Order: sequence, then C-alpha cells, then structure tokens
Amino acid sequence: MKQSRSSSFWLIVPMAALLAGCGDPADKVHKASATAAKTLTSEASTAGKEYVIRTESSKVGFTGSKVTGSHPGGFKKFAGSFKIAEDKLVGTPGLKIDMNSIFTDNEKLTGHLKSKDFFEVERYPITTFTVTSADVIDGDKYTVTGNLDLHGVKKSISFPATIKATDDEVTLKADFAINRHDFNINYAGKADDLIRDQVVLALDVKATPGPPQPADQLVP
Repeated sequence: MKQSRSSSFWLIVPMAALLAGCGDPADKVHKASATAAKTLTSEASTAGKEYVIRTESSKVGFTGSKVTGSHPGGFKKFAGSFKIAEDKLVGTPGLKIDMNSIFTDNEKLTGHLKSKDFFEVERYPITTFTVTSADVIDGDKYTVTGNLDLHGVKKSISFPATIKATDDEVTLKADFAINRHDFNINYAGKADDLIRDQVVLALDVKATPGPPQPADQLVP
C-alpha cells in the first residue's frame, strides 16, 4: 500500500522531536581536560577562617547521557570545608563524596552505577576533590583547579565557578563536564544505545562557620 505524503509527514515530525530531545547535555557546559595530578604545596597550612560545607543546603549532582536520553542524579552524603583569608580562598580545600550515597531517577540504574561497570563503590567508596588553586577571572568568577581522585585515578581538572564569600557564608556554584574514560570508567552501554563519554557535574555548595554537624560528616 502506497503511503501518502501527509502520513509520512506525521511520522517524520515525532522522530525529529525525539532526536532534538536527545542532545548531549555536556555541550552546554565547560568540558574539563584531565592532566597529571598536581603536587600539594605547603599552602595547606595557610591560616584563614574556616567554613564547613552544610550538606542539607548543598547539592552535588551529575547528569549522564546516552543516545536515547539522559539521567540526572547526585550524592546524598559528602563533606568538606573552605578557608578564606583576605577575601580569598586559601589552602587546599577539599570535598569528599560517599559514592555509596549515589542516587538517580531510576533505581535499576542506581544499582548499576555502583557496580564494576561504573564506580565500583565497594572498592572505591570515597571520591575526593582537593583544590590546588582558585584564580580570579572577574569579580566572583573564578577558575578552580584541583585533583580529582575518582575510581582509583587521580588527575587535575580545571573548571569555571562562581564563588561568593562573606563573614557568614561561602557559596560555590559550578557546572562542567568530565570525560569518564579519563578515570577508567569505560562501560560502553548497549550497541544500539551507547553511553556518552562526557558526564556533567553540578556543584551548588554552601559553607558556614562553626563545627560540622553529624549531617556534614561522612562518618558521624
């Protein structure tokens, strides 16, 4: 039976909409290159006012994608702190993430991400990011560089961030992507639905003075 031109049109329209909705989320953010990890300096002991990351008012999220779509997720447990001296980020601030606290929009996917195909959380339970420098671009815009220790691989990455510091709090916001293969996460996915290389990370962190509360620590 010969298909009419109008019926062909109505088949093409939803297909085009589907393809338009499956773009790579990493195309909208900075892609961080991974290089050899940097050596930490004596600046780690620099004096300054300490601000503890408050988990309840902070978010560490990610978006992974494949050919047919994407999945948002994040981590429920993480801990860290900043030091500020003369309105500047000093020392080597760190963020530790409990990889077993991962969550996504799909329970089956969450379990798979914990397996050997991805993060191997039993073998690598903690991911650490240690800041080695924070250079002002303009105003509250910075380039943050640090060592990311993920899945047993430690490399230096740099990304743009917005950092605001007052006497009462420090906030850091950043959206950027890393290439999972740089950290030996190589699972390809299904042959007809391949997983993309770039994973978008989203940091929305708030830190305030005072001792850490139980919720702000990986180990109570």
